[in-house]
Formats: sequence, C-alpha cells, structure tokens
Amino acid sequence: MLGNFSFCTPTKLYFGDESLNDLNRELPKYGKNVVLIYGGGSIKKNGIYDEVIQILSENGKNVAEISGVMPNPTVDKLYEGVEIARKHQADLLLAVGGGSVCDYAKAVSVSVNCEEDPWEKYYLRFEEPSCKTLPVGCVLTMVGTGSEMNAGAVITNPHTHQKIGHVFADEKIMPRFAILNPKYTLTLPHYQMVSGIYDIFNHICEQYFSGEDDNTSDYISEGLMRSVIHASRIANKDSQDYEARSNLMWAATWALNTLVSRGKSTDWMVHMIGQSVGAYTNATHGMTLAAVSLPYYRYIFPYGVQKFKKFAINVWDVNPEGKTDEQIAAEGLNAMEAWMKELGLVMNISDLGATEDMLEGIADGTIILPGGYKVLEHDEIVKILKESL
Repeated sequence: MLGNFSFCTPTKLYFGDESLNDLNRELPKYGKNVVLIYGGGSIKKNGIYDEVIQILSENGKNVAEISGVMPNPTVDKLYEGVEIARKHQADLLLAVGGGSVCDYAKAVSVSVNCEEDPWEKYYLRFEEPSCKTLPVGCVLTMVGTGSEMNAGAVITNPHTHQKIGHVFADEKIMPRFAILNPKYTLTLPHYQMVSGIYDIFNHICEQYFSGEDDNTSDYISEGLMRSVIHASRIANKDSQDYEARSNLMWAATWALNTLVSRGKSTDWMVHMIGQSVGAYTNATHGMTLAAVSLPYYRYIFPYGVQKFKKFAINVWDVNPEGKTDEQIAAEGLNAMEAWMKELGLVMNISDLGATEDMLEGIADGTIILPGGYKVLEHDEIVKILKESL
C-alpha cells in the first residue's frame, strides 16, 4: 500500500433481527425534540413506523415528521425539511428508510443552522459546514447506498437537471448510530432489491478499478464482491432468505464506509454518468449505474488491463490458461454482464427513459473525476452514453 491515509468510522452499528430494541440505548443520549424522516409510507404498511413511534414515545421524545422523501431527494424537499427541523428545534434527526432517506437526513443536518443556500454552498461550491450540525441516526430498511455509515448526501435539482453528491470531510456528518435489521428488507419489491444489490457491487468497483500497486484494500474488495455475487443469486431465487439478505446488508455497509478506498485512488465515473442520467430521467439510482457500467468499463479497460485481468480471475474465476491479458479481462466483463442479466437489471438507459437528444445534456451534467484509468473528455462521455442506449 502506498501513501498516507486516515480511517474513522464513528457510527455505532446495531445489527440483527432484534436490533431495533437498541434504539432504546441511543435515544437517551439526545435531547427531547426528534424529527422522524421517512419516505412514501411503506414503513406504515409494514409496521416499522408504529414500532419506532412506540420507542420514541417510551423515551419521552417530542416528535415532528418529514414524510414523503422521494428516491431521488430534491432540493425543494431539502428546503422543506430544513424549515420543519428549525421550527421543531430538533435535537436529533432519525431517518427510517433506505439510502435516500439517510442521505436526505444528512443534508438537512448540515443545513438547519446554515444561513446560506445549501444547494449553492454544498452542491455547487462543495464547501464544508461552517455552522453547527444536527446528529443523525438511521433505521435502515433498504440496502445499497451504504449511507448508514458514511458522510455522503446526494441531492437532485430537477430545475437544472443536476444530481450531485457531496461526501463531507468531517466525520461528525456520519450517522451517530444505525439500526440494521435484515428483516426490514424482505418486503422490498424485486426491482428495488436488485437495484440495491448492483449499487453495492458498483460501489466496490468504483474503488477497485484504479491504481496499480499491490493494495490490501483491493483484496478486501474482491472478497466483498464475491460475497455480493453469491448472496445475490440466493436472494434472486428466494427473496425471503434471511441469511442472504443479511450478508447483502453487511456488505453494503462495508462497501462504502471508506474502508476499501484506503491507500489508493478511486474512480467514481460510473456514478457521475449514472447520476446525470438520473437527473434527466428520475430513474432508480442502482439501475442508472447498471445501464452505463459495461459500456464505461469496456471503454476504459485497455488503460487498466492488469486490474481487469485480476478482477476476471479473482472475482469471476476466469481460467487464464492460453489467453492474452486482454482476453481474460474481456471474459471477466462478459461474466459480469451475464450475472447482471441473471438478476434482471436494466441494461440500457433508453429503458430508463433516456433519449438520444438528452445525451449532450447528460454529458454536460457529468462531473469528470481524475481518479480512474482514463480521464474522460466530453465526447468520450457522449460515446459511452450512446453505447448505453
């Protein structure tokens, strides 16, 4: 491993089918005023809402609610949440839902006590908070983003067709605690389940496909990818398999809590392109990643052929005998494609609502990052998008 790095994970995790009980350990640490944040109402149908409300009541909390947080939280929804949290004089933001709800809670956290426009400050200028932030806790109901144990928050501006993530530098933005009960994920529709699975996998890929050194982080990534592939196949056949869903939940957390990025550069261009697609289509995040991944990786693998060869052999068990490095690398991507189709992922952005006349705008909205094997030009992004149609 090369270079110097720090690693800090201040989030306390409670994992298992009885983990919601541990909310009783955390709530006494915070003041009386809690803002409960959730999405479209599924937690009311499956009973999680009632369980959480009961625990909040037993702990004497005064509760306000922000409901209706959408899968791609908008800047207008952020403004609404900030006003609710301010009016309630919130002491704790409790997010109950998937990664979007957790992301949204962190965005509210850094904005409540900030007099500046949070979109301008955090998502256009990428500044860090200069005001007091609110603590966030998460009760996770869908896995994929790893938002329960990182400092990232993605917000969409539908007025400007921009979907931007800000990974805050200060670990205090990370959730103070997270409740991970795999049973809460069992009611997800198949589409959402496999979308989350691919989100997990691609988070690992984004940190894996970079660098040339012999890096322990890459060996951890390979193990996580193999675990995700194995568990995904079981869950795809039986969505109620608790063990498979628990392994996916645990892998999702470690895929994006910065562990596998330590000591190396990272790519993130699939996310940059996919998020721009999402800004135009409002498509499910994991599916936008699935739709652009293979065209992107097939475009850049000649620039990082040794890592793609390693990926093929160590993750997909490709037999290298009698093959060139390029043939081995290509066979690994073919194996990845077969697995993606097996899960039922969306493989083309046209199936998500993207059209050819959007491609220039999507490319314009793609943030170009320098960490991967090839720093893309605008025309190259357009070419990748055309291959993704």
